[in-house]
Amino acid sequence: MIKQKLKQLVESRLIEDGMVETGIKGVSLFKVTTQIPCAPAVYEPTVIVILSGRKEAILEGDKFIYDSSQYMCCTVSLPVEAGTPEASPEDPLLGVYISLDTKVMTELAIEMENANGAIKQPKGSTQPQGLNLASWDDDFSGALLRLLQLESPMDISVLGESRLREFYYAVLKGDAGIAARRAFGVGNEIARSIEYLSMNLGKNVTIDELASKVSMSRAVFHRKFKQATRMSPIQFMKAMRLNSAAMKIAAGKNVSEAAMAVGYVSSSQFSREFKRMYGQSPKQWSQSKERLENVV
Repeated sequence: MIKQKLKQLVESRLIEDGMVETGIKGVSLFKVTTQIPCAPAVYEPTVIVILSGRKEAILEGDKFIYDSSQYMCCTVSLPVEAGTPEASPEDPLLGVYISLDTKVMTELAIEMENANGAIKQPKGSTQPQGLNLASWDDDFSGALLRLLQLESPMDISVLGESRLREFYYAVLKGDAGIAARRAFGVGNEIARSIEYLSMNLGKNVTIDELASKVSMSRAVFHRKFKQATRMSPIQFMKAMRLNSAAMKIAAGKNVSEAAMAVGYVSSSQFSREFKRMYGQSPKQWSQSKERLENVV
């Protein structure tokens, strides 16, 4: 029942394809009616809720397909390939994109850890994955509906932050809660290192430097990093650079500017690594008609 209300609410606000801001910080609605093959993208910490159709994301060869039965919760920045290979005018992709505010999520995660009756993190050293598909529960559904029911500027101004906070809390308690609480609460060393890497794509960051920043040995850091991202730190940095460059080229930057923006000083090295990753040269990619139109 709530899912149907949410679908009708989103449908009523989306006339054309694209992403529309709701007025609530970090919350947007989207509609796609054309098939878009999976292409390089960077998922930031976010929740993506599908109300109609199916969406696809690929991380290190593993395919994540999600629809209205599961939402996607990404707790760290990740280089992925994403697309809408089944969208059509008859069966459009409809959904909600909600950025996870690091400051608010961290405050809530720490409050939850210190509260009476706190949900305990499971014991063990395994690092939860950064990309999770999670089942809806009543708290999640209700919080999302109350959030999207805010439409007037006054309601958004007065209630927007509190409703968004309620939604974040539902995520932290829900099916993706273990990964979310680990990423934003105590013990978030890997999430912090990923954030640092993502903000320093143009620099030569070493594994030893990252491990030192979070007070881990190189071996432990490497293991936990790979558990969270499915990639080694070096693979992660390369994929983030190339995906970010591909998105910049898709948005209209020339190849040299895109390469320099993500830390490449050699155009030939950038072209070689780009073609090895995507099977196309940067020039071929820039000319493709199917360049990153998928924005979620």
